[in-house]
Amino acid sequence: MALTLKIWYDKEADFLEVIFSDKAGYMRETDHDGIMERIDEEGNILGFSVMQVSHLSTEKPLIAELVGKVQGG
Repeated sequence: MALTLKIWYDKEADFLEVIFSDKAGYMRETDHDGIMERIDEEGNILGFSVMQVSHLSTEKPLIAELVGKVQGG
């Protein structure tokens, strides 16, 4: 199954958002302070956001655990 992504970067806010689905949802904290996941009422992951993108390390990856099933469409 193909998954269409929408990726937004707001340079002024230093904010990146990756969207798997336009379905209604809400933001939830992850185990990483700089990453939020967007989920629906059933807990399906609709996307995620990364804050302070310009402050990310170029030497090591950004790692966070997203809980739930990816919901595309």
